[in-house]
Amino acid sequence: ITTYHYPQAASDSFNELRLQPAQTATQSLLGFQLYIDPDTAATSHTDYFGMTVHSFHVRKPHSTLRVETHAVVVTHAAALPLPIPARSLEPHRNRFYDYLEPTERVPHGAWTATLELPDLQADEDLLEYLRALNTRIRTGFEYAPGATGVGTTLTEFVAGRTGVCQDYAHLMLAVCREQRIPARYVSGYIYAGREFVGAGATHAWVECFVPSDEGGVWLGFDPTNGVLQTEYHIIIGWGRDYNDVAPMKGSRRGGGAETLEVAVSVQVQQ
Repeated sequence: ITTYHYPQAASDSFNELRLQPAQTATQSLLGFQLYIDPDTAATSHTDYFGMTVHSFHVRKPHSTLRVETHAVVVTHAAALPLPIPARSLEPHRNRFYDYLEPTERVPHGAWTATLELPDLQADEDLLEYLRALNTRIRTGFEYAPGATGVGTTLTEFVAGRTGVCQDYAHLMLAVCREQRIPARYVSGYIYAGREFVGAGATHAWVECFVPSDEGGVWLGFDPTNGVLQTEYHIIIGWGRDYNDVAPMKGSRRGGGAETLEVAVSVQVQQ
């Protein structure tokens, strides 16, 4: 549930939502409902990265905008690929150009050295390197809701050593791209019943491309929790960084400085 409150009436609110869970090799979407208050119709399309995007326009004046979604998904843990040397990435890099280049939120930098990690060697096992990176970020930083915001830069997060899942994901992306490992930002949810942090709102983690004899897989790593993606992670979608997968964004006339409330509940069904 996402709720915006405005001190004055707002109107002509145009919005895009990226809230519908994806269909993937490890996840099936069985049902999805979207409720908007003030009541208005929404249209949908698929964006460049394959995410479902809902758009709507609220014309009449309103002091509150509330978006509620319900989804039922079946998830499965991903099968781990066999050990493979990092040199196996070379033939795949051209087709994953989008996930190798710097972005506004994931700029070039000496991120590997900052974490005191060695560079990836051509004959090194790629999966083990990614596991070590995932663990290093988990243990080297403190998770603290509210410590950083949407506008916090990666440099500021690394300097302060405290942040939220978005910051952890951006740092892992930065190291992977510095080491020429295709990596993408994943937006989704996580089940709180397994003592994971980040369950109270939209969660973020990283998928890295790992080659295999069958072509390769996108394997999920959650540096906030120091684990690989599990059946308790629910994927909404992915992009180059947070900007590509923001759950809700838009524009409006008037309203003043809004306040935002977000609530997420994930339950296991038999």
